[in-house]
Amino acid sequence: MTGAPARLVLDNEAVQALRDPAHRKHRRALAFVEVIVSGGRGGAAPVVPTAVRVEAAWDRRVAGAAAINRLRVTDAPLDRAGADRAAALVAALRISVADAHIGAVVATMPGSCAVLTSDVDDVGRIVRHLDVPVRVVAL
Repeated sequence: MTGAPARLVLDNEAVQALRDPAHRKHRRALAFVEVIVSGGRGGAAPVVPTAVRVEAAWDRRVAGAAAINRLRVTDAPLDRAGADRAAALVAALRISVADAHIGAVVATMPGSCAVLTSDVDDVGRIVRHLDVPVRVVAL
């Protein structure tokens, strides 16, 4: 995959880094989000699977979420079809629910996308298993 991906999916540590300006990876995560939102094809808002948001303890209602809330990250809810896809990934790859939800999201995402993650190995296994064109970006 070449060029900037059209969509960005956030994994747990990416959410934690974006939520906390004092996080050691905050600047890197924010820079990547800004490239996608302002310079990517389509400039779409980043996406967070709701299972990832729960794992990262991101409650949009609390004052401490102000930094990440300003980025207008959209939720990708875990609906019935997504839960079935995620359950199949858990059974096949023995991965976490949050990682499986990432897989379910990218499997249905049109066009190019990237996953911003500190778990390159697991996300890479998911992408290879699904055989989808996803760029795995190490945070």
